[in-house]
Amino acid sequence: MTKHEEILNHIKELRVGTKISVRTIAAELGVSEGTAYRAIKEAENLGLVSAIPRVGTIRIEKLEKKSIETLTFAEVVNIVDGVVLGGKEGLYKPLNKFVIGAMTIDAMKSYMSSGNLLIVGNREEAHKLALELNCAVLITGGFSCSDEIKRIANSKKLPVISSSYDTFTIATMINKAISESLIKKDIILVEDIMNSNPIYLHESDTVRDWRKMVGRTGYTKFPVLDEREKLVGILTTKDFNSSLDDEDVLYRIMTKDPITVTEKTSVAYAAHIMVWDSLELIPVVSNKTLIGVVSRGDVLKALQHITRQPQVSETLEDMVLKSFSYEHTQDGINYRGKIVPEMYNQEGSASMNSLTMIMSTACTTVLRQKNNLNIFADSFVAFYMKPVQIDSYISINVKTIDSGRNFAKADVEMLDEKGELCAKGMLSAKIMRK
Repeated sequence: MTKHEEILNHIKELRVGTKISVRTIAAELGVSEGTAYRAIKEAENLGLVSAIPRVGTIRIEKLEKKSIETLTFAEVVNIVDGVVLGGKEGLYKPLNKFVIGAMTIDAMKSYMSSGNLLIVGNREEAHKLALELNCAVLITGGFSCSDEIKRIANSKKLPVISSSYDTFTIATMINKAISESLIKKDIILVEDIMNSNPIYLHESDTVRDWRKMVGRTGYTKFPVLDEREKLVGILTTKDFNSSLDDEDVLYRIMTKDPITVTEKTSVAYAAHIMVWDSLELIPVVSNKTLIGVVSRGDVLKALQHITRQPQVSETLEDMVLKSFSYEHTQDGINYRGKIVPEMYNQEGSASMNSLTMIMSTACTTVLRQKNNLNIFADSFVAFYMKPVQIDSYISINVKTIDSGRNFAKADVEMLDEKGELCAKGMLSAKIMRK
């Protein structure tokens, strides 16, 4: 076991809420501060610890698959630029909902429950009531609290946070953070679909071992590890030929230094790699250690899930496209819509970026519907474009001009209300097949 792995295991065994530092880890385990720092950063990436301003780095509970709408109190501290006055050990706990204390004390009781966050000013009776009902407290206006409130917060392990912002601003900031988290729900990562228990071979194994593994598992593609259990290659049927003997060592046959991804890589990026490099299997690694594999079939299933997933929050693209409708034509598809404020540039006309986005989206839609396949835009070229005024209506016509087994092309033109040409372009795309 390396020093790096030893530190990670030590951090995993720490009690949730324990404060850690580079200096203490280095002293306790007898390692250099540089090694301790790198391990702590890795632990932060793994979700084992969290660095909180003016508090330090603390051990947190790793949530394998937490609700995307949920924030922790530690995240709230960062969002509102807050100061933790008490209850630091509860910062890792999830925030269920927040309550604004713009009411009498008696009325507050019916609104608060365990796991809530009360947003209120310097009203000590409200602070005490919230803690008694197992709610955290966020004090607005930069006010502090009494020692008694801090004592109760520490005993109940519920954070009391102070922020210089006013109540309305804080509520707006938290709402925005939740909205941004909802958008991320649509972004599927490799860790969501990968096989976490991959079957693998070692570089010292032979062709006979490979054939036995194929017969036992039915798979034909395997990651290859060295004696330290680090990924060094990948083996597929393409690496074999009829001249190989059963005693030939896999190290001489395998594809060395294979393309890899991490667990935080997006599925969309993994799909692009598979298309461009004609890959059937991609190893998932962390510090060259194999932690899983992703197959082409896994990626296709995930992409199909994305297209069926209900939209839970608006992205910039959603805000622009919501003002457009489309209908099918004999040659392709026709988009019609209005130039909305989100599309404006500083000059008061539609920005080139927004117009290009609409044109490329329309092209991709046509190609996907025509081929019923996963299409990945390779390039988009705008041949001509002129300014489009605010509140004007535009029409976008798309038609497929070429389509093969692995590629497709679509032509697009944009017309104004008078039927005059505003923009013209072409999209080239690659097709991903199973």
